[in-house]
Amino acid sequence: MDEMWLLSAACVLFTLGMFSSGLSDLRVMVSKRSVDNIQFLPFLTTDLNNLGWLYYGYLKGDGTLMTVNTIGASLQTLYMVAYIVYADQKRNLVYQVLLSLGVLFLAYGYFYILISDIGVRLNQLGMFCSIFTITMYLSPMADLAHIIRTKSTKCLSFPLTVATFLASSSWVLYGWVLGDLYIMIPNFPGIVTSILRFWLFWIYPPDKPSYRHILA
Repeated sequence: MDEMWLLSAACVLFTLGMFSSGLSDLRVMVSKRSVDNIQFLPFLTTDLNNLGWLYYGYLKGDGTLMTVNTIGASLQTLYMVAYIVYADQKRNLVYQVLLSLGVLFLAYGYFYILISDIGVRLNQLGMFCSIFTITMYLSPMADLAHIIRTKSTKCLSFPLTVATFLASSSWVLYGWVLGDLYIMIPNFPGIVTSILRFWLFWIYPPDKPSYRHILA
């Protein structure tokens, strides 16, 4: 029981560390009163991912999933609100949010109204959330060609890579202990992509600090 509590705490701590990486973007937006080169889509997709897993955790009665994703969704919503406030082109952003809310409403209607069996609902929702999470973990690899071409990892965040590796590893272990493949499988890509990014930091270290010495 104590081991499970520690594992649950690790999942919460490391995942919130990963979600909190957006606080630096929030600080930039507030201080500059501008969105600068910050992207809106990662906040929106992460928020949708959090809400999906929050519902999955609610159906399973899993307090760890519910805690992490409630806080995560709250943070992403805060980032989105700040982004819209300081963005020059607000209309397109509002449309994206409204479209996402419409998709959530339709998804909720499908899972809650059309699927009465809780087991079937959990399986289909778990499959959907898993695919969405895997897509999110793999999406940063689109920068791989740019990093190799420029021989620079300036577009990558080393602290975020560490947080992603720790969070993914803890969730894989958590899913393994619970025997829940929907938690285990989507977090494996997080481990793999984090290791790949560690390798990129080793091959193409930023000028400051020298991560080659940190990883040695």
